[in-house]
Amino acid sequence: MMNTIFVVDDSDTNLSMAESALEDQYRVLTMPSAIKMFSLLEKMIPDLILLDIEMPEMNGLDALKKLKSHKIWKNIPVIFLTGRIDETVEVHCFEFGAVDFITKPFSAPVLLKRIKTHLDIDKAIRERSTQISRLQYSIVSVLANVVESRDNINSGHIERTSEYVKILINEMKKRGVYAQETADWDVEKIMLSSRMHDIGKISITDLIVNKPGKLTNEEYEMMKTHVLEGERIIDEIIAQTGEGDFLHNAKMFAGFHHERWDGKGYPYGLKETDIPLQGRIMAIVDVYDAITSERPYKKAFTDEEAVQIIMDNAGTHYDPEIVKIFYEVKDAFKAVRAEG
Repeated sequence: MMNTIFVVDDSDTNLSMAESALEDQYRVLTMPSAIKMFSLLEKMIPDLILLDIEMPEMNGLDALKKLKSHKIWKNIPVIFLTGRIDETVEVHCFEFGAVDFITKPFSAPVLLKRIKTHLDIDKAIRERSTQISRLQYSIVSVLANVVESRDNINSGHIERTSEYVKILINEMKKRGVYAQETADWDVEKIMLSSRMHDIGKISITDLIVNKPGKLTNEEYEMMKTHVLEGERIIDEIIAQTGEGDFLHNAKMFAGFHHERWDGKGYPYGLKETDIPLQGRIMAIVDVYDAITSERPYKKAFTDEEAVQIIMDNAGTHYDPEIVKIFYEVKDAFKAVRAEG
């Protein structure tokens, strides 16, 4: 399958020259302005953009800034076409993310070589990024499984809660609830990072984690430390790997899923939207799974009873806007529970 190249230049001559040079090896789409380019970007994403610097309406540098500010377009390699060398402009363009410059009038062989080089680099970066992501996911799965293997009471909890998180966030995005906060969320990655919400339990003794009965006040206070331990463990991983968003989300799930909307939760006693959104989501998910699960010291509530408990605590324990979404997807939660 051919790579797609956008060529953006206000000169018909330059557009024709670029198309003639590239059309045998690439799918080439030409456009006379950055405005036209952004209109087409709403419908399709190219593998690389050749962008003229000096254009009316919107020049190349302004177009590059707009590209790099967009969550999807920012990863498209951009090579500038320029009729003159201006060191200051070049520095700014590289600072904003251009990968190369080609001087006009350009040589077809040089143009082809530069494009191939940057497409090969981009492909290598994407493949490496995929490998790193797979490694991260494997590590998370192993850590989550280690935690769950110690917990004889909460078998299947991590798998179910991650599915609930996915259902809830997809519906929130669909309905535009907390749209700004979730705009850049990759639901699959968020779902996976949620699997680490109880990672701090690895530091809690088995005598408490697997106690076949209700915890004493002292034991409960010890169990509560798992949220701070979870933050500490994930902070150590971040410090050693330098990883950003994925583990940041994991830390939010781990550290804030026992906070309450009314400020009476732990460990920080945060209130309402001061609680990170990940924590407010996991608070509902975690409790739903807990109260619909049988324990040595209690019977499982029915799905209907669990829904009513959560609805009754909207605005006290839970974010009322997310509870509304939860109610809309309660049948999907029930289906996950039925699968075990």
